[in-house]
Amino acid sequence: MALEVKIPPMGESISTGVLAQWRVEDGAVVKKDQALFELETDKITSEGTAEAAGRISLKVAAGTEVKIGQVVAMIETSDTVAAAQPAGAQPKSAAAAPTVSQPSATEAKAPAKDAAASGFPPSPAVRRIASETGIDPAGVSGTGKEGRVTKGDMMAAPAPAKAAPAPAEPAERQTRRKLSPLRQRIAQRLVEAQHEAAMLTTFNEVDMSAVMALRAKYQDEFVKRNGLKLGFMSFFVKAVVHALKTVPAVNAQIDGDSLVQNHFYDIGVAVSTDKGLMVPVLKRCDTLSMADVEKAIGSAATKAREGRITLADLEGGVFTITNGGTFGSLLSTPIINPPQSAILGMHAINERPIAVGGQVVIRPMMYIALSYDHRIVDGREAVTFLVKVKQAIEDPARLLLSL
Repeated sequence: MALEVKIPPMGESISTGVLAQWRVEDGAVVKKDQALFELETDKITSEGTAEAAGRISLKVAAGTEVKIGQVVAMIETSDTVAAAQPAGAQPKSAAAAPTVSQPSATEAKAPAKDAAASGFPPSPAVRRIASETGIDPAGVSGTGKEGRVTKGDMMAAPAPAKAAPAPAEPAERQTRRKLSPLRQRIAQRLVEAQHEAAMLTTFNEVDMSAVMALRAKYQDEFVKRNGLKLGFMSFFVKAVVHALKTVPAVNAQIDGDSLVQNHFYDIGVAVSTDKGLMVPVLKRCDTLSMADVEKAIGSAATKAREGRITLADLEGGVFTITNGGTFGSLLSTPIINPPQSAILGMHAINERPIAVGGQVVIRPMMYIALSYDHRIVDGREAVTFLVKVKQAIEDPARLLLSL
């Protein structure tokens, strides 16, 4: 029986996408739930999987724009085909059976499978590391489930020896490639934000001493109890929620000729990926503990970078935080994420001389920036909001006392 492979529905706002890459070859035998292709839309990149085992026949070339529901391949699911060995697997036979013997110490310690034997295609993270380092996943012993090669396996693998550089060939002066749907959508939204909003940015600086001391004091206990480290972003998420409650005008947005006041606190955290910037939304941050915020941030960032993000993960945010400091940015004016009315920019932490109590001292300082829609938020409210964030970070006890 032949089974149609269709482009799956991605949400009401998405009708087309680009079949960016086939993960299998034409005529290959695939397994049930095996990843077949990567689909790029104007919002997310996702994978299409096989609904049944069988031999696949590709109907659409990689790079083709496709519609939701379009048939892009067929899978022959007859019992004979489904039972066939995957490509590259070696059939078993009595004549080829090895003599039973005790494994050597080296063999006993080695993982059971490597990338080639596992029969599974490498994950996006593994492929990215392979392209950056030149390490072939097929030669790496996998420690993951059923012998899959993990990101950790690739990071631990020795880099291949570099051959002597070949004589330099004249490089092309230019190359041209089409923008991905995701990159086109990012560009469109950024331009719309600048044209439609009366955007203004105000700045302040934060002494990070208190937060850094708090992290140093309780980090080991926090890791032991929660299994992950306490980062700076969770402090800023809680500080933003505190500031939004104090200055509700920032937690509003314009919809046509109406002003919509939000009474919930779903905060977007910008994540940089190979495909572009994505903003997963952490739901109900006012009810989350610091540990819950850290777990939500880690999970969302991993899903975004591995191409597993969904529309539900990106929708509904009322405010966004972006951290250019991870790349060394000292100061910037972040662009609002429509239809939100404001965005907070974090930056690099640098030791600088400041005046404290009439004395010049060296403190770890961070510049913070609030870009806001002046149609909704007045300057007084924007400055007050940023001061509330500053106070909460410089004196974290305020977050517990709601001061």
